[in-house]
Amino acid sequence: MPASVFRRELRELFRLALPLAAAQAGTQLMGLVDVAVLGRLGASELAGAGMANAVFFAVSVFGMGMILGVDPLIAQAVGAGDHARARHVLWQGIWLSIFVAGALTLVLLAGWVAVPLIGASPEIVGHARSFLLVRTASLLPFLMFFVIRAYLQAHHVTRPMLVAMVVANIFNFALDIAFVFGVGDWIPAMGVAGAALATVICTFVELAIVAAAARKMDTAKKVDQRPERAAILQAARIGAPIALHMGAEVGIFALVALLAGRLGTLHLAAHQLVIGIASFTFTVAVGVASAGSVRVGNAIGAGDSVATRVAGNAAFLGGLLVMGVSATVFALFPGALARVFTNQPSVIAAAIPLMMVAAVFQLSDGIQAVGAGVLRGAGDTKYTFYANLVGHWLIGFPLALWLGFSRGLGIVGLWWGLCVGLTVVAVLLFVRFERLSRGAIASLAH
Repeated sequence: MPASVFRRELRELFRLALPLAAAQAGTQLMGLVDVAVLGRLGASELAGAGMANAVFFAVSVFGMGMILGVDPLIAQAVGAGDHARARHVLWQGIWLSIFVAGALTLVLLAGWVAVPLIGASPEIVGHARSFLLVRTASLLPFLMFFVIRAYLQAHHVTRPMLVAMVVANIFNFALDIAFVFGVGDWIPAMGVAGAALATVICTFVELAIVAAAARKMDTAKKVDQRPERAAILQAARIGAPIALHMGAEVGIFALVALLAGRLGTLHLAAHQLVIGIASFTFTVAVGVASAGSVRVGNAIGAGDSVATRVAGNAAFLGGLLVMGVSATVFALFPGALARVFTNQPSVIAAAIPLMMVAAVFQLSDGIQAVGAGVLRGAGDTKYTFYANLVGHWLIGFPLALWLGFSRGLGIVGLWWGLCVGLTVVAVLLFVRFERLSRGAIASLAH
């Protein structure tokens, strides 16, 4: 393969990945603003919101995985030049998001009831329940946003996501301050519930912006917008393994958050602070992964096996490059990063060792994110679930428990277990793509 071809693909990848990463980072930035604002209230508010976020994302990310089943279908249709089919899949994805959101809302409400069973202090539990109950209202617009995003990015239309990110973050910052602390006699101080309400409103704002952009993209041939059982089931069959693999990955982090809560408020607050920052840097890798998924899906739709392999390998390299930068920042400036989000010395001191662990697993996290993305573009979604089961649950979690509790390393030991699990998943996904892309990969439309 000529080096010029690879360099050209790398340029195309980053041309698509950078705006996608910025848009994804904007979504995470809303969560970081919540952390920064609530960190000024106190450790119990920060810990409670962190616990509620762990529950919400463990459920909502499962739903997002189901929705991501439309990604390869739309990308491959666009690659094949069948824009009417891509539009049809968009509408079926919207219907799928409604069905999935309905089912998962019941799960979140059950989680609201079950929060006291976790065993954390009553103060933390109260804040967690307040946050979770309000945050649940954002689930449907959250899932619909990802359906429409898949349609836009498959066409390499990224400006609407950037606009949505900027507008939503401006609103979120202003609303967070107003709702959390109150504004005179106009708006009462709502604490953690106010932060959740700000995020709900901004999620609807993001959805409205991308929906308006997608509506303007007419196809030459009008498509039936009514739900089609076969099309919805096809997207669900592709998305179900993605949902399981994302649930396995996010679930392990949510479980560690719950275990951190049993270690004490300080450990949970430190965990929430660092995982919030690590999740923010991870969005850059997610942007590269999304771009890699689109590039691989487009190449498969066009029937170009060489371009498929080049696109995947360029995505892996891109993931390594961007996460190498974040790993360096974590390692060199752990205290400074922590002080951005809290002014409490005890939380900062507890967070610094976790920053160092996070610096180590940035590269593994980037590779496994890209691996999942390029395999999703190929329609190979089951393997990512199996890889996550092996890496996180069969290896990483037992090791985390042994280091954290049996060896007495506490929250730092739990994080080292997570680090090993991520590394195993990264290796498995990279090897899988390299083997799969040696031959032609069939389009999902066939």
